[in-house]
Amino acid sequence: MRRRSPRRLLGVLAAFTVAFSLFSSASTAGAAGTAAKAAPAASEAAALSTSTPVVFVHGYTGNASNWVTAKSVFQLNGWSSSKLFTYDYNSYGNNVTNAQGLASFVNSVKSQTGASKVAIVNHSMGGLVSQYYLKVLGGNTSVSHLASIAGANHGTTFASACLIYVTCQQMYPGSSYISQITSGDETPGATKYATWYSACDGVILPYTSTKLDGATNNNVACQTHIGYLTDTITLGAIARFVAS
Repeated sequence: MRRRSPRRLLGVLAAFTVAFSLFSSASTAGAAGTAAKAAPAASEAAALSTSTPVVFVHGYTGNASNWVTAKSVFQLNGWSSSKLFTYDYNSYGNNVTNAQGLASFVNSVKSQTGASKVAIVNHSMGGLVSQYYLKVLGGNTSVSHLASIAGANHGTTFASACLIYVTCQQMYPGSSYISQITSGDETPGATKYATWYSACDGVILPYTSTKLDGATNNNVACQTHIGYLTDTITLGAIARFVAS
């Protein structure tokens, strides 16, 4: 068999390299063109989703300051500060009253912003307040997304430490309050539901109490109950969920 000269081999390689470069450039240009065409639609969708007002609902003994980090994360994900609201309620009162207050607060936010729906992000006992509003009071028609962070959605035995308060009685597993929000459909309406829970929680016992049938339930590898409030990774995932 005749051996090709080094010069001829170099010529073949050079030709192959040029052809491959031209093909790659054309493919990249085509992909860039496709991306450019899709960009306006994606931008419009993102702008629409981040225009949805978000109502943050704190947990037992919590307050608006619990959401400082969350608000910062949501702003980094496209929300303006004027679209982020915090609902404060009485941790020692009655969660039925607290849920009714949430209903009024949501109506006020809708009126103020002109939005037809809001998204709700809750933590701990805020899950009970939110679920009662969505299910028992029919609030799901006003809520596009519900994100429950370590929510006491099926109760927690940790509440035995504060049973002198009605809210803790309602938060204890098996209470009539919990029966109301867990019987039948736990995720009613067209609302998108998601939860975040962790075996390292330490306050929601059992930790799987947060999960809701019909929701996207996210198992966080190891996060403490209060740690979620400054967990920018989880909060970022929640912002993306609300924007979906």
